[in-house]
Amino acid sequence: MSPTQRKTLPLRFALYALLILLSALFIFPFLFMLASSLKDNDAIFTDVESLRAVLPVGDLMLSNYVAVFARGNIGHYLFNSILITVLTVLLGLFVNSLAAYALARLEWSGKQAVIVVLVVMLAVPLEAISVPMMLLVTKLPGLDFSEGIALTSSWLDTMHVQIIPFIANAFSVFLFYQFFRDIPKDFDEAAYIDGASPFQVYRHVIVPSSVPVFATVAILQGLAMWNQYLWPVITVPGEDARPLMIGMQQFFAARRIEWGEVMAYASVITVPILLAFIFFQRWFVRSVVGSGVKG
Repeated sequence: MSPTQRKTLPLRFALYALLILLSALFIFPFLFMLASSLKDNDAIFTDVESLRAVLPVGDLMLSNYVAVFARGNIGHYLFNSILITVLTVLLGLFVNSLAAYALARLEWSGKQAVIVVLVVMLAVPLEAISVPMMLLVTKLPGLDFSEGIALTSSWLDTMHVQIIPFIANAFSVFLFYQFFRDIPKDFDEAAYIDGASPFQVYRHVIVPSSVPVFATVAILQGLAMWNQYLWPVITVPGEDARPLMIGMQQFFAARRIEWGEVMAYASVITVPILLAFIFFQRWFVRSVVGSGVKG
């Protein structure tokens, strides 16, 4: 070990110790949730004063999960949330990446004005436009598939009212735009010389070079859709199209709170999105690191 490395060793040790401490603080609630979902109320409150609160020890049971699926309509709500999230993310990846490709790689009149509008839209939260959006969707004719295909008087209480308004996303377009503009345009010019169309350049040049940002957008947009609460509350009064987040409120309404069941329901909500993040993690990290290197 060189003298310089020996001098920096205490600093590195302190840095790693701090990172381990922060990691423990962030993972503690998750471990507590999983461990508590396997215990009854008495065991949860007994163990909360010790390290046993985050460990799967004691009389463990799966009855909390059985109760969650048996007493509520969680299977249907889970299916709705997965369908809404997957469709929104897949359609959003295509629509938002195409919009960003047009902004980053093509030349057309009014492009700078659209970029300015896009940046302004980043500062507009859903809460500010949710009521006007709701008034709009109440006037739009929808489709009812319960008995064949029939027109309905509005989009309220449907699946597509939770999908279509969120396919185009300003933040996703901005992420794609930032990534696409850093790809050398020599690739585009070489493809155009070979006779490729703009869409073929997007399909065969831009998309294969942008897997990290696609994974990043998929994670962020999927997380936002999975945790959607305000919009379903005001647009989905019935149970057929209700997502998982709203189902939790309905499940525990007018019932004696069993904290083991609460933690089991929370685990069902958390684990799918956590697994998706773990699956896309390496591309997510590559996107963040790549953005930092490009400045």
